[in-house]
Amino acid sequence: MFEVGDYVSRKSYNNDIIFKIIELENNVAILKGVSVRLTADSDISDLVKVDTKKVDDNFYPELNEYQEFNRNEYFYLPGKILHIDADAEYLEKCMNFYKKNKIKAYGVLLKEKELKDNILKYLEMYNPDILVITGHDAYYRKRRNGSQYKNTDNFIDAVKFARKYEKSHEKLLIIAGACQSNYEEIIKAGANFASSPKRINIHALDPAIIAGSLSFSDKSKSINLLNILNKTKYGADGIGGIITNGTMYIGYPRD
Repeated sequence: MFEVGDYVSRKSYNNDIIFKIIELENNVAILKGVSVRLTADSDISDLVKVDTKKVDDNFYPELNEYQEFNRNEYFYLPGKILHIDADAEYLEKCMNFYKKNKIKAYGVLLKEKELKDNILKYLEMYNPDILVITGHDAYYRKRRNGSQYKNTDNFIDAVKFARKYEKSHEKLLIIAGACQSNYEEIIKAGANFASSPKRINIHALDPAIIAGSLSFSDKSKSINLLNILNKTKYGADGIGGIITNGTMYIGYPRD
């Protein structure tokens, strides 16, 4: 018997992703990826329980090369991040990642459908250098009516509203999307980075890794785009973007 909170995988998908059951109704379970930004539903007959010892996610990178600064003579002002997430557990993971890497970041929990009506308020409140807009998404290949994406339209609208606040891709760097999102359309809407070029699942920390890398990138120089993408779990298959300058000011002399 299954219960809400159980960790499971799906037999029909070769048990490729570990989920947590977040809701049960009759014989259908609503699932959320433990480490990937994906929600799904499944008949309970397709589920198998997963040993909790296998649930631990060790993908928690440190941005060491961005922190090897000459602190004896120079001082550094990394970019400030506003991270808006539709999932409380994923948001907590990302905020822990920022804290671990000593990045100044503000976290806001906001459902995808609430993004466009609230995003300007939070941009004005925090005035970030980098904006992350993420949560859950899914690509329905066989859907004939309506959008083929669960939440891409919400991400697109949010990016467009954010670009009304700041039009320049250099003054406000935007990272948007989740698992299987429509990468091309989110980029066209005004994002600097978006998921997912290959319509694959992305790791819960991937948007934060991009944001952290941009925070520690020199404002006077173009970012190393491929190097930043390769920091994420699935590389350029999961997230793509455009070359821009970083957000970190470097000053001299240090007190």
